[in-house]
Amino acid sequence: MTTLDHRSPLVLDTRELGRRPGSMRPVRRTVEAPADLGTVVVGVAEGSPVELDLRLEAVMEGVLVSGTARATSTGECVRCLDPLERELVVDLQELYTYPGRAPEDDDGSQEDLHELDGDLVDVEPVLRDAVVLALPFQPVCSPDCPGLCADCGVRLADAEPGHQHDSVDPRWAALQSMALDRGQHTEED
Repeated sequence: MTTLDHRSPLVLDTRELGRRPGSMRPVRRTVEAPADLGTVVVGVAEGSPVELDLRLEAVMEGVLVSGTARATSTGECVRCLDPLERELVVDLQELYTYPGRAPEDDDGSQEDLHELDGDLVDVEPVLRDAVVLALPFQPVCSPDCPGLCADCGVRLADAEPGHQHDSVDPRWAALQSMALDRGQHTEED
């Protein structure tokens, strides 16, 4: 097990909380977003502010961390490629168990829970999971965004009404060229 760095802003010290079940301590802080907090299309930019409003509660098995994280997500609309910026608020809740105190499943194995590292808990994995799951899979600037024209790439929201191109389905292109050739032959006759 690696030792956590107590100076990291996403590592919380539970020493003041104590180990008596029922004790509670609020934690409010603004931290810089870690790298790769999102997907390729949308995410929270590295170094941007993330406001944490958490509550640390001592329970029998360990420390329950719950609360919210607020940040601004940025990205691109998948239809028209315009930049997006949205306020993102996610709920966080995770039990950090005391070493050896993880509850057991029905088959006798211990659940896959985070353990305290001494008196320290790292909320970065929980924050990352919550943010990535809350981000839209295909973000759009508006639900009715028409996107880009497949032929010329113009943004359809800015184009004239009825924007279209006279194009032939490539599967019929050979027939069109035959029709054009036939038309030229009849004109020559």
